[in-house]
Amino acid sequence: MFKKHACYLSICLLVAPLVATADALAPEPLPVTTPAPVDLAPVQQALAQLSSVCPHLVSRVDATAQVRLQAFYQQQGNAPLWSADESRQALHTQLQMLADDGLDPSHYSLPAVDATANVLCSDIAISQQYLQALHDLHYGRLLQSRYEPLWHSQPPTIDPNTAVLAFAATGLQDMAKGFDQARPSADLYRSLRNAYSSLRQQPLPHWDAVGSGPLLRPGMEDPRVPELARRLHSGGYLAKLPNGKQYQGDLVKAAKAFQLSHSLQADGVIGAGTVAELNISPAIRREQLRINLERFRWLAQDLEPEGVVVNVAAAQLSVYQSGIPVWQTRLQVGRAERQTPLLKSRITRLTLNPTWTIPPTIMREDKLPAIRLNPEYLRQQNLQVLDAEGHPLTPDQVDWARPGNILLRQQAGPRNPLGKIVMRFPNPFSVYLHDTPSQPLFTKGPRAFSSGCVRVEQPLLLRDLLVTPAERTRTDELLATGLTHEFRLTTPVPVLLGYWTVEVDRQGSLVYAPDIYALDPVLIKAMGSVL
Repeated sequence: MFKKHACYLSICLLVAPLVATADALAPEPLPVTTPAPVDLAPVQQALAQLSSVCPHLVSRVDATAQVRLQAFYQQQGNAPLWSADESRQALHTQLQMLADDGLDPSHYSLPAVDATANVLCSDIAISQQYLQALHDLHYGRLLQSRYEPLWHSQPPTIDPNTAVLAFAATGLQDMAKGFDQARPSADLYRSLRNAYSSLRQQPLPHWDAVGSGPLLRPGMEDPRVPELARRLHSGGYLAKLPNGKQYQGDLVKAAKAFQLSHSLQADGVIGAGTVAELNISPAIRREQLRINLERFRWLAQDLEPEGVVVNVAAAQLSVYQSGIPVWQTRLQVGRAERQTPLLKSRITRLTLNPTWTIPPTIMREDKLPAIRLNPEYLRQQNLQVLDAEGHPLTPDQVDWARPGNILLRQQAGPRNPLGKIVMRFPNPFSVYLHDTPSQPLFTKGPRAFSSGCVRVEQPLLLRDLLVTPAERTRTDELLATGLTHEFRLTTPVPVLLGYWTVEVDRQGSLVYAPDIYALDPVLIKAMGSVL
């Protein structure tokens, strides 16, 4: 432990040159009536002149961190904070526990402290690691805007330093409590953290790859059946290895269970998608838990107790009430080449019996080629041609090789791709939640079929959860007319479109989702492997 007098002596020796320099450069004394300048405390002087006082810290303390440190020390009376062995040890313990959060404790290593060290620089270095750890635990170590940008209709207004300083103040009194307050409280995060904490301490299992080949259906015989059985057995899906090469019985049940837990179509048919998921290594599976803890740190800032949450990767929608998911349904989301954007907004209105004005990309890449090949396509699809001002045109008025600035609009009806209802929310991507006549696709998995918008399997049940009883009755009346109506919600409902590839279900089991937009490898690399 530091001796009190040695600590004070070191501070005085550190600050003396700064004071002497200030005296030498001071102007002539001002009249007595002028207030004297306020002297900075030694720690604040050190922070103000970090490059000369603690040059080894400059690379770690950027402008944001410097402001945070200045506020932190001011909050604590500008006194050194880490002279006691007990406080440093308590901090060290909590930093080591960050491994259970998927963070690398070595990123927050504390400087060695001895009697010859510069007291203020050591204290500032410890505080910097402390504040950085709390920040990363609460907000994420990486910038979401760089890796998986999430657009906000109402940008966050809370200063991150405010929350971090509150956690830090608590931690100085109770270190474990301060870190636990910084850790996201959402069940999505806490349950996955528990699973990762257990998994990372176990030896990695080993399984052999399953070979590619033609579709393997129940009842068929195939030379790959023994390796499929070994893979499902090593993954805990199959209790006993069968004999022979017949794909049947318990092996089919095990394959269906695997498909269900990996957000695939649970039909027991072994195709390329199932083989790809089977062949993801145990090491990568463990890394998926780690990077999705980072995603949940990002998303925790946008989760609200009430609202709609979409997991784009799993093509699943959940409605939250009082912080608990009370209803779920399947979705169809954007294909890899037309991805559903990640965003936070509020559902403000419903379009009932919608028409569909075809977006420019879909018109250019899908509709115009079809029209050129088949002159009857417009009639078959109930498409109306409009000029730029919305005036109707006949098909023969358009040069389909060079159609110019026209619109294609599909009238309301059973064949309209938006179905009976659209849930709209402000965003620059022209995406929304909507009904669809393509109901058979909801049995598939993965369900990346759309051009970016989100198709909802049970849209009217979702409507029921967004509106009041009176609004439900009124929208039913308007739907019955068959005419297009815009209906504004009395109370807008938060909607969050996020992306994560593993979570813990209500039974405590891990459920994976195919990485449909290939975002996992980039995030694994950015987080730095700790395998």
